[in-house]
Amino acid sequence: MGNGTNPSIGNAGTHSLMHYFKWAFIVTILGLALGAALGWQMTGTVGGTLTIFFICVVLAVLEISLSFDNAIVNANKLKDMTPLWQRRFLTWGILIAVFGMRIVFPLLIVVVAANVGPWTAMVMAASEPERYAEIMHDAHLPIAAFGGTFLMMVGLSFFFNNEKDIHWVRWVEEKASQYSSVKGIEIAFVLCVMLVFSKVIESRLGTAQSNIFFHSAIWGLLTFLLVEVLGGVLDRSQQLMEGAAKGGLGAFLYLEVLDASFSFDGVIGAFALTQNLFIIAIGLGIGAMYVRSMTIMLVEKGTLTQYRYLEHGAFYAILILSVIMYVQTLTHIPEVITGLGGAGLIGISLWSSIRWNRRHPGESPTHH
Repeated sequence: MGNGTNPSIGNAGTHSLMHYFKWAFIVTILGLALGAALGWQMTGTVGGTLTIFFICVVLAVLEISLSFDNAIVNANKLKDMTPLWQRRFLTWGILIAVFGMRIVFPLLIVVVAANVGPWTAMVMAASEPERYAEIMHDAHLPIAAFGGTFLMMVGLSFFFNNEKDIHWVRWVEEKASQYSSVKGIEIAFVLCVMLVFSKVIESRLGTAQSNIFFHSAIWGLLTFLLVEVLGGVLDRSQQLMEGAAKGGLGAFLYLEVLDASFSFDGVIGAFALTQNLFIIAIGLGIGAMYVRSMTIMLVEKGTLTQYRYLEHGAFYAILILSVIMYVQTLTHIPEVITGLGGAGLIGISLWSSIRWNRRHPGESPTHH
């Protein structure tokens, strides 16, 4: 794992916050200016312009609050990647995150759900936002099932790990670590949860919706397993070609699918605030830049190694988010609860880490 710092990205610990968040601040200024211009063009009034400006700010804050855990998990994976793939994730990755997930993804949902062409979907987003939002809302169940399953597997894979020897909630994590040697235990657990939820959905919403949920959840599980397999194969072939190369294309793909799963919640939730795709893209795009900046800061400063339970808090937040996405197939849960819940868990894990550091001065936080 190393010590968590990586000089290949920059001089660890010496940079100011401005260094890390410079591009995020630039994108914020440009994005909010674009949002205000869009508001003026749409409404022609100062009140309307301010409303849309405010929605962009709220969406950015929503995205940041929902993605604290994403930044921590990204940093954990990123610190073990080769310098080349670190740079690629922080450049190509941001393009995929902002443009792919915040613009192309909502369009693709409408293309598939309404069986129309991409250009028609774009025109619909601009001229018929109500119809567009309705299609997005109808697609919520399969998206929640897919994203929830993928994130559940991500969370459980962290805890069901026999090499994991630092435990935060000891009575839960020690048990999980002990049983991790049982092959496929997390897959069996997720399948059981899927079956229970599909039965509840069948009794509440009918067989058709239950089938949609189950098929989408299976695809979420399969995507996780395929990304894991593909990552292993690609990174192994890279090691053979490049000697000790580690964390290449496989890790990059894993992070992109993970990022997409985190984005589902924000993109769908954004439609509760506005039905305009372009406002959503501006607001969530600003938030995505801050998540990337946080990721770089966590890697360079070695924050994950300084605070021993921070990573645990992030993975608990992921598990809770996955359960919330499942529950959202039955009832609406406000995004503010999702965001505050995740941020709260990470805050508690940070506080626990600081307490541990005070009780063990001079001892490494990653000391086993």
